[in-house]
Amino acid sequence: MLSATGRGVFRRRSQSAARQGRSQYRGRTTASRLWINHFNLGQSNTMIVRSLHDVEATDHFVDWGNGTSHRLLTDKDGMGFSICHTVVRANTVSLLQYRNHLEACYCIGGEGEVEDMDGNVFPIRRGDMYVLDKHDKHFLRGGRGKDLIIVSIFNPPLTGTERHKLDDPAGSTY
Repeated sequence: MLSATGRGVFRRRSQSAARQGRSQYRGRTTASRLWINHFNLGQSNTMIVRSLHDVEATDHFVDWGNGTSHRLLTDKDGMGFSICHTVVRANTVSLLQYRNHLEACYCIGGEGEVEDMDGNVFPIRRGDMYVLDKHDKHFLRGGRGKDLIIVSIFNPPLTGTERHKLDDPAGSTY
């Protein structure tokens, strides 16, 4: 059985405490502990739980020029991939290439488009995904008047503090 020990970390409670429906942590309610930010992930028997709000107070919240990225899961978490909540601002265009990472993106809100270097344009809306499986250089565009909101998975994982350099005419890479 799992019990909360702080925002972001759950520990296994003893079987007898679980059977009796009680916490092994005296005097604390589960709900009150859930609002404590916790980024110490070196503990054993833990799961990782983070919110966008948790990340905003760290250097893993990145304004990358044409949007923002909450790096929710990074290399130091040891999972072998990273997860980012990314907002691409409306009416923006970014020339990007991930030379060191493969990327899969799933749209959870708004709209936009991705264009490959052959000129193929793919509209992206809520429920759509796209995968850059060959380190593809591409244009990423926010929607006309609407932000594009995506969840991005990177392999290998990001460190969490990478930033795009959008002023490079060859495109931003990392």
